[in-house]
Amino acid sequence: MSALSAFFTFIMIAVLAFGAAVYLGQRQFDAPGPLAEDKAVVVRGGGQTVAETLRREGVIDYPLLFVLGLYATGKNDELKAGEYLFRREASLREVMDIIASGRTLLHPITLPEGLTSEQIVARLMENDLLTGQIAEVPAEGTLLPETYKVARGTPRQVLVDRMKADHKRMVQEVWANRDPDLPLKSPEELIVLASIVEKETGVADERPRVAAVFVNRLRKGMKLQSDPTIVYGLVGGKGTLGRGIRRSEINQATPYNTYVIPGLPPGPIANPGRDALQAAARPSNTNDLYFVADGSGGHAFSETLDQHNRNVRQWRRIEAERAPTGTAPEVDRVDPDEEGAEGAKPAGEPQRQGAAGSRGPKIYDASEGTPKDPLRNKTFDLTSPKVVPDVSTLTD
Repeated sequence: MSALSAFFTFIMIAVLAFGAAVYLGQRQFDAPGPLAEDKAVVVRGGGQTVAETLRREGVIDYPLLFVLGLYATGKNDELKAGEYLFRREASLREVMDIIASGRTLLHPITLPEGLTSEQIVARLMENDLLTGQIAEVPAEGTLLPETYKVARGTPRQVLVDRMKADHKRMVQEVWANRDPDLPLKSPEELIVLASIVEKETGVADERPRVAAVFVNRLRKGMKLQSDPTIVYGLVGGKGTLGRGIRRSEINQATPYNTYVIPGLPPGPIANPGRDALQAAARPSNTNDLYFVADGSGGHAFSETLDQHNRNVRQWRRIEAERAPTGTAPEVDRVDPDEEGAEGAKPAGEPQRQGAAGSRGPKIYDASEGTPKDPLRNKTFDLTSPKVVPDVSTLTD
């Protein structure tokens, strides 16, 4: 009997010890962890590798208990590699549930409106959150600039494909709700107009009015005379001259120069955002035909050439007060004239006009190698699909 009694005593002690261990383990499993503040950690591999990574990063104190918890809850095979955000004092159970859920940390990547496809590809290639290559530079005007949230390690091509799909959906939606009297024949022409509007103004509530200027000009058979179209005709997807537009370039024949060609250029000059697309589809109801900088960051609009010339003179007074004599024109802009270039009057009327969207100088340098150079630190080679005219013979 003594041996049997000893055996039962041992079993009882073992059961009590196991129960106590389970109880204490459960308490520790749900107890606040060691993290003093929120922390992002990249985890990979199986349970033991993940547990060691978490211990090394200070997320947990008891890697063995973490592994036992994985097996006890059946989540050992549910762990998903990725970058996770662990909250301050996260318990072992909370840490385990986060990794098993696959709710990886998402990072915002903002691609501003008005960039060319080549410029967007350049930014994506420089972003170290992303991985892999991009098969080719997408056609101009086929990407939707937006803030995208992506997990670390997202393939660059996946994000490009997402931008294309979002753009396609947005254009279909905007085109379906366009002004029925719009003088545009297709969604492609809408994108072209929206890209010009996007490049002409960064003031959100001005976009519909800027769009109205160009729509009114199209209706009257006037040349659009948009400075950004000169630039795109000269440099294509690179996006900027890095200097003011030379007088000799205003009337230089390129397929995109709307000081020379009638109507819209043959394709977009950038990737417009949703607001510019909506502005082009539903422009303001105005009779405006001209606009020029007003000194506040926006523009002064006018219906007649005389009004426009008065606005130009006002801008001249403002720029004279701000800038030293002889300052170069604003980067990628024509210095505005009162009389302007040929082609801004409706067909059949005397040719005396001012440019639709001329603006005065801002003093900064965006030439090659400077901090504002949009292609600074570009370390890869892209072959643009655009046929860019030879600019080697340009002279002032």
